Amino acid sequence: MTAPRIGFIGLGNVGGSLAGNLQKHGVDLTVRDLNDELVARFVAGGAKRADSPRAMAEQVDIIITCLPSPAATASVMEGPDGILAGLSAGKIWLEMSTTDEAEVKRLAPLVEARGATAMDCPVSGGCHRAATGNIAIFAGGTRAAFERVLPVLSILGCQILHTGPLGSASVLKVMTNYLCTVHLVALTEALTTMKVVGMDMNTVYEAIRISSGNSFVHETESQVILNGSRDISFTMDLVIKDVGLFDQVAREHHVPLELSPLVLGIFKDGARRYGPRELSPNIIRRLEDACEVRVLGKGFPAQMTDDQPKQPGYEVVPRGRSQTPA
Repeated sequence: MTAPRIGFIGLGNVGGSLAGNLQKHGVDLTVRDLNDELVARFVAGGAKRADSPRAMAEQVDIIITCLPSPAATASVMEGPDGILAGLSAGKIWLEMSTTDEAEVKRLAPLVEARGATAMDCPVSGGCHRAATGNIAIFAGGTRAAFERVLPVLSILGCQILHTGPLGSASVLKVMTNYLCTVHLVALTEALTTMKVVGMDMNTVYEAIRISSGNSFVHETESQVILNGSRDISFTMDLVIKDVGLFDQVAREHHVPLELSPLVLGIFKDGARRYGPRELSPNIIRRLEDACEVRVLGKGFPAQMTDDQPKQPGYEVVPRGRSQTPA
């Protein structure tokens, strides 16, 4: 697809960073969000403003949604002035929200009935990598659709995985968010225990970083925990949504999980105590309060930034799979 016109709905923490990359690359961009201040920033940078999701869909070739819940996406898609009303033959809808596989599959036939194509393309790697365009992207849909949008996905991200049919990307995304949450809970227990034992927390951080206990979550979320900001631009209600989606997938397939319900319960308790919009790394407060300590270090950043320049986007091909169309 040559120089497509792109519409972007949802300019929050992740969506705003993704749309920002499109703008930095000189894409013909139209934006929409319920927060008009966010829209105004993009318009000031040269983007167009859409009066409604329908108007946006009529004006662009690719329309991207990056919204906080399946319900929000459904409203934007199916409302009286929604995206579906503005779609026509040849257009593409990319759902980049973390959402329910079943909901993507429900909406896809409605998109296809308009002659358009649907794909689910959630991202993984944090807001700091979304901002630089170095985030990973899972893409579910036909091989033909994937190849059409790969140039756009290569602007938005770096490592891009065609996961298979529509819906597969959403399943993998909630799985990775579940793993991230398990790592976070384990880290809060490890860090708090080391604090109570009397270890130097900067030394604890490095011991984990250079050891078999290291993880992406440690190298990011542990830093903002030890800073005290606990700001990873993600909140407890979103954790509950994502882990809940993963837990639902497992239950529907009769997988007798043990950790997933436990982790979900921990975050539901955290949301009850501190509020659903509390930053997710502050789940450590449950242990800090119980032990009457503050788990802090020195010299750690308040927010994560990606200090790497934008890397060229490329397709990640799983072992044993060819790149021929499926």
